[in-house]
Amino acid sequence: MVILLTRRIISLLLTLIAVSLLLFAVMALLPGDPAAITLGTSATPETLAALRHGMGLDQPLIIRYGQWLAGVLTGDLGKSYTYGVPVAGLIVERLAVTLPLAVLAIILSVLIAVPLGVAAAARRGGFFDIVATLFSQMSIAVPGFWVGLLLILLFATSFGWMPAGGFPGWGDGLWPALKSLVLPAVALALPQAAVLTRVTRSAVLETLHEDFARTAVAKGLSRSRVLWRHVVPNALVPVLTILGLQFTFLVAGAVLIENVFTLPGLGRLAYQALSQRDVIVLQDVVLFFAGLVIVVNFLVDLSYLVIDPRLRSEGAR
Repeated sequence: MVILLTRRIISLLLTLIAVSLLLFAVMALLPGDPAAITLGTSATPETLAALRHGMGLDQPLIIRYGQWLAGVLTGDLGKSYTYGVPVAGLIVERLAVTLPLAVLAIILSVLIAVPLGVAAAARRGGFFDIVATLFSQMSIAVPGFWVGLLLILLFATSFGWMPAGGFPGWGDGLWPALKSLVLPAVALALPQAAVLTRVTRSAVLETLHEDFARTAVAKGLSRSRVLWRHVVPNALVPVLTILGLQFTFLVAGAVLIENVFTLPGLGRLAYQALSQRDVIVLQDVVLFFAGLVIVVNFLVDLSYLVIDPRLRSEGAR
């Protein structure tokens, strides 16, 4: 077990370093000069050269990469070219919007998908199976940002039940802040719930045909007891895999939704940094997204060891 965990941690660290190197190379190849964009077209060559020196853009790429990586390891992510404040503070501030949005969306996704997927598998070809199929097809086919626009038109413009956009801040109270996240969370959750419904249905159907499930039924256990006590827990491994991937997608893929609802989250920060050629903010935010994906996948792998004892025995061997 210890050897397995050590290998996973080493793999995680090597992956992060490789991602940081690739990310820095891609950022260096982006067209445009951050100093020129900051000063505008009327800047003199002397002023432009001074600003490039202050930003460290006149140094070789390998030195700039080493300085950036050292700063990341020590928690110093540098200063934004646009805002003139530490990038770490910007990420923490925007994460207070994006993280609750992603958590709320994943909760909604699970609450919709798991019961619907289990019901569809338990009564294959029945009413819930038809509903699950139609829901999955429609939710996958419709883009999330278009769902967001429809939700704004229906619940904000027509009925006035929810705000159309913006975020009041957690200081204004829990309910006003959560209320502004409900519609974006629904727009994010529906496509993910569609995928999770299909995965849950397939996993439960496959587990229902396992020998232990048939044996439990033959011994006289009720179908619902076999389903929820034996089948569903054993079908959680593929569901957890999708949940891990979905959580990272909801955090990193909220760029469109946050812009539709004008939420000051990490996705909107990354979009603004790209449009303003704020390279240091963009590469720090993207590295944070990549690190989050890798760490969440690592935690999902650890959860397999808790759920499936067969994996623990393989790891021990």
